[in-house]
Amino acid sequence: MSSVLFDLPGPRARARHRLLAVVGVVVIAAIIGFVIYRFAVTGQFASRMWEWLLYEKVQLDLVSSLLATLQAFALGAVLALVFGAVFAAGRLSDHAVLRVPSTAIVEFFRAVPLVVMIFIFHYGIGLGAPFNSVVLGLMLYNGAVLAEIFRSGVESLPRGQREAAYALGMRKTQVMLLVLLPQAVRAMLPTIVSQLVVLLKDTALGFLITYPELLYYARYLGGIAEFGRPLVPVTMVVAAMYIVMCLLLTWLAHYLERRNRRSKKAVPTAPTALGEDGDVAVTAVAGTGQLTSQQY
Repeated sequence: MSSVLFDLPGPRARARHRLLAVVGVVVIAAIIGFVIYRFAVTGQFASRMWEWLLYEKVQLDLVSSLLATLQAFALGAVLALVFGAVFAAGRLSDHAVLRVPSTAIVEFFRAVPLVVMIFIFHYGIGLGAPFNSVVLGLMLYNGAVLAEIFRSGVESLPRGQREAAYALGMRKTQVMLLVLLPQAVRAMLPTIVSQLVVLLKDTALGFLITYPELLYYARYLGGIAEFGRPLVPVTMVVAAMYIVMCLLLTWLAHYLERRNRRSKKAVPTAPTALGEDGDVAVTAVAGTGQLTSQQY
């Protein structure tokens, strides 16, 4: 299959690729080494700059900030997924009274920057606690993006899936919820998780309206003169925490994808159901929502 898509590289091409890979690794290592060298020269690795980690109150406050970040992420992610599913269904509707408003809402919230929405909700509308403005902004912006992801996932499915479901006598709502949407979610799972990673990092915008998440606490802690204003060390620790959370989300996506592949291999097919005229056979694959049809 690979030879159909492109020619296999020859000896010179493989040698050139290896050389470019080595050069790339050397360049990246040099950049990282230069950054570490500058940190060392400016005293960022001095023990005094890291003493703040030994204080119990600092540790507890850092954990509290992490929990605040996860709380905003969890609620924002759930609401964004629901928002995306609802408005994706609206955009796919055959009725203009649903399709046109859904399209306008999705396109509007995709176009408005998230930080602008957070400012409007907090300073303009005045939703009270900063948490409300952060979560609402995360829901609307990322939900609009997820709506497009769901819509493109559903439209990428073969038309035979719809036709087979209709041949079984399903209504359009049943076809969408039981057949198309489950397959689209599985197919778009990596993209969905990537958007959730973006949502997780977007919680850092909450520090602009004094929401006590990780970046807000890092900015406060990095400016304490008693600890030598360790802004860079605190930022490094907070960045490591974000990296770990994003890697966990990526691992979860890979785990769900592997589990989905294993379940597909073990799923039996249901018996063939014939239409009333007897010339169309429709097969439902149990547990996967996939339908296939075959003419006889």
